[in-house]
Amino acid sequence: MSGLGHNGGPSIESGGSWRRHCWRAARADLLPKLPLEVVRLHVKRAAEIGLDYKTYAGVRATTGHDLVAFLFSTNALRLLREGDRMRASDAERIARTRHVGRLIAAQPPLDPERLRQGLAGQGVAIDAAARAPGIALGWGETRRVLLDLLGEIRAPADRVLVIGETALERDWAGAARMAGFLPAARYFGGAAAEASQ
Repeated sequence: MSGLGHNGGPSIESGGSWRRHCWRAARADLLPKLPLEVVRLHVKRAAEIGLDYKTYAGVRATTGHDLVAFLFSTNALRLLREGDRMRASDAERIARTRHVGRLIAAQPPLDPERLRQGLAGQGVAIDAAARAPGIALGWGETRRVLLDLLGEIRAPADRVLVIGETALERDWAGAARMAGFLPAARYFGGAAAEASQ
């Protein structure tokens, strides 16, 4: 049954498979068609910085930029008290990354400078460390704290990926307009196989 304003196509109730086909075709047309050599360079860059290709390509497609740094929360590193040490495999993973800055946002009661020294003892060089924005801070103040930390290495916010554990840390990416958020479990568990190729 068609009436005024009807385009003559199938009704909403029918044609589900056709709509799915149209949606997939439209989505495929939107995706960039990258030359093979560019894809190879992206795969190589993803391995250098310790990300799986899918994550790296997603961040790059979203921001339009390469990543220059990672901001790790101490929760992501499972450092909760003074004297805690990273798991050896996680420390090795971070130490293997090349050509990307490493920042730490230290949750209380951890002291950023002592944390930095402790990580250096595990072979993990940290470029800048500071206190993490507290839960009581507003959006603007959280943004200021994060941008101050990024300023220590002159990293543009939209080129820094937050690696964290909690919803609060996920909000950091939005507050400072950063490249995105990656759960620690995905960072530490996901790219080992691809990075070794």
